[in-house]
Amino acid sequence: MTNWLPDLEHGKGPLYLRLAERIESDISEGILAPGTKLPPQRNLAFDIGVTIGTVGRAYNLIRERGLVSGEVGRGTYVTDHKETSLVPPPQTEPFGGTRGPVATPGKIRMDSTAAIEVGQSGTMERLLAQISKQYPTEIASYSRTLPASWQQAGSKWLSAAGWTPDPSCIVPTLGAHSAILAVIAAITVPGDRIAFEDLTYCSAARSVNLMGRRSVIMQTQNGSLTPDDFERHCAQQHPKLVFLMPSLHNPTATTMPEEHRRAIVEIARRYNVWIIEDEIYGSLTRHDHVKIANLAPERTFHIGGLSKSVAAGVRGGWVACPPHLAARVLTAHKMVSGGMPFIMAELGAQIVNCGEADTIRAKVQTEVRAREAIARSAFAGMDFISQPLSPFLWMKLPDPWLSGTFKNAALNEGVLIDDEDEFKPGRTEKVFHGVRLGLTVPRTREELQQGFTILRRLMETDNASYDSYS
Repeated sequence: MTNWLPDLEHGKGPLYLRLAERIESDISEGILAPGTKLPPQRNLAFDIGVTIGTVGRAYNLIRERGLVSGEVGRGTYVTDHKETSLVPPPQTEPFGGTRGPVATPGKIRMDSTAAIEVGQSGTMERLLAQISKQYPTEIASYSRTLPASWQQAGSKWLSAAGWTPDPSCIVPTLGAHSAILAVIAAITVPGDRIAFEDLTYCSAARSVNLMGRRSVIMQTQNGSLTPDDFERHCAQQHPKLVFLMPSLHNPTATTMPEEHRRAIVEIARRYNVWIIEDEIYGSLTRHDHVKIANLAPERTFHIGGLSKSVAAGVRGGWVACPPHLAARVLTAHKMVSGGMPFIMAELGAQIVNCGEADTIRAKVQTEVRAREAIARSAFAGMDFISQPLSPFLWMKLPDPWLSGTFKNAALNEGVLIDDEDEFKPGRTEKVFHGVRLGLTVPRTREELQQGFTILRRLMETDNASYDSYS
């Protein structure tokens, strides 16, 4: 173990970042040679007069940079980075969850919740032709402006439950996922903790890890975060940001009670936590629940888009930001996405502003309602959660089925579904024995019914009789 003590008097930024930079500098200069054991976090914190959390964040940051390695109980050691710098670090967890990068062809797809096809192509064809004639120069170049109509469309689409965001606070994005990444990039730095529910939209959590942030997993009850558990994590883990889906939670199809929303807002204020309110499904269900952004506009990023209720291929999304952060999120979105294509932003804005998005949404809602009724009939007597306008349902599997085993059995029978691991933001001992069944991608109700029949038959079959040798 070294007697090394860093000098943090010089430098800019937070103490943990200055400490990380000092460690990296001393490694590059040979002061900390490969194999050197860094001081224990508690000892170093005492010696230099900072909190153990500051040292922990710095050590995590340099570990993410590949400069050190170690395990709990062994300590933290400087790696031989000159020898390993040309070798990519091994992936310790699935890069993209439990889905394959390309859907298996010839299967009944219940692993997606994209908007149902209800004849959107005719509207898209007309609007795209109109945009090409109106803006021939803009569609041939980069987007360097932010037309007021784009922001007005976002304000209109996100408005709900008596809340209408100020258009000046709206940032158009390449879908809701791109909006999430832009917010994370804008208000957090590597090493920051971001809190997720124990089941959630995990593409966001995986993206967080790729960006050098750390996931904090919060426990839920009945599919929803409880204020008590949120406060416990705020006090112990100090997350910078919490990601929530309060209206039609993915994948549990639950809705957060209003009293929980209000309590979570007050806790976030006490601990100075930012909030992402992902309302991508809210635009489809149109529940009259108070929006967190309406309760805490100074710290909430309210995100929505067209993918679940109009057309996923348009990649239309918007984020309503706290007033002083819209410009920062706009810049961050350009950095993480490469910029907003004019033709996509204009298409998303026009389809909302001319009212066609509402027309398509009404058709999608009608079809979703019919398909959800088919699901209720097909799985009568079984344990599942759904809502009349939910494009998916959360199925509790009967004994002795396990989630991953059932997913493989369904695939073998020609049906693609999502197991619970697809929605876990990290390793956890909690087991839900659940799967999510999407209702919107099968082209016909008959194909959907066929898939339900296969799945019900599997659930009623003892999985010991399932032959998985193939």
